[in-house]
Amino acid sequence: MSSEKQNTGKHEPQPDWKLEVDKQWRQFSGKANDFYNDHKHLFSMSKVASMLGGTLVVAWLGSGFYIVGEGNRGVVARFGAYADTTLPGPHWHFPLPIEEVTIVNVEQQRFIEIGYRDSSRLSKSSLIPAESLMLTADENIINVRLAVQYQVNNAKNYLYSVKDNENTLKQVTESVERAVIGRNNMDFVLTEGRSQIVAELKEQIQQAMDDYRTGITIASVNLQDAQPPEEVQGAFEDAIRAREDKQRLINEAEAYSNEIIPKARGAASRIIQEAEAYEAEKLAKAKGETERFDQLLVEYEKNPAITRKRLYLEAKEKLYSSTNKIMLGADGANPMLYMPLPQTAGHPASSATTGGVEAEHNIEPSAKDKNAARKSSGGDLRPSRSKP
Repeated sequence: MSSEKQNTGKHEPQPDWKLEVDKQWRQFSGKANDFYNDHKHLFSMSKVASMLGGTLVVAWLGSGFYIVGEGNRGVVARFGAYADTTLPGPHWHFPLPIEEVTIVNVEQQRFIEIGYRDSSRLSKSSLIPAESLMLTADENIINVRLAVQYQVNNAKNYLYSVKDNENTLKQVTESVERAVIGRNNMDFVLTEGRSQIVAELKEQIQQAMDDYRTGITIASVNLQDAQPPEEVQGAFEDAIRAREDKQRLINEAEAYSNEIIPKARGAASRIIQEAEAYEAEKLAKAKGETERFDQLLVEYEKNPAITRKRLYLEAKEKLYSSTNKIMLGADGANPMLYMPLPQTAGHPASSATTGGVEAEHNIEPSAKDKNAARKSSGGDLRPSRSKP
């Protein structure tokens, strides 16, 4: 047992890696010497130099190949000056130091932020007061956060007309923004003037970029937020509530006005129409009375006595038609007409016994009766049907 333990406790010697490397190197050197001796004519200095030079020339020329991706433009500069703009696809140019190609993405949407940073979240820590605070026309301070979205429309101008396009766009945007905000009142900027201000900003920024030939197109201008400073936020909210109450009362008054005015106009129109109808009725009636009187006058001129008698009888008929009366002795020569008085209209018998009998003998029209008949008839006289 002791001998076995002693045998198992012994370790085999590890191979030396340096010896292994030397062995491999001697083998490689031998093969290289054999290859050199067999092909000694290929390793002259002129041939090595020509092969090396050819390889370098091919590699240099191969470095001139480049591919322009979709939505990009390749701007080629020859000795630092603009030479050409290439479209998407494979191209070749003289390698450095003769020509150099810069790839510009003309479809990428780029952003700049004025008054804040980090467009993913608008927090108080991201505000930049030096950019966001500005003065309005009514001498109020307002806090404005603006985002401008743009893209490249001319790769040549974008690279060679302006040294720093993004910084130029930022400075132009700040200048235009302060000018536009300074021409408007605070209430206009915070309420109904947002869309108008955004449109004006976009137009003026684009005009400045075109004047500088920056090769930039302004896609959109977004007014992220416009608020008064935090120190006056409470007073401003009170003013907003008062403005909203004012607008609500105005809307209620307009609704009441829209309800009442049509009714009043309808009533006025109805009264006018009734007055016009009354006028037309009276005029027509007056014209009819006039025509009837003219016809009656013609008949009277033809036969005055008959016409006079007829008018008397018609007037009497009209007068008696509206009273309670009893004709007695209608077959005799002198009929008697019984007319009960109003206070005894409900007792005809007592009226008869007390002598409430009115008799008329030899009824002849007098001048007084004729005048009374005319007044009672109201001029409602019809022309005689008798022939002249």
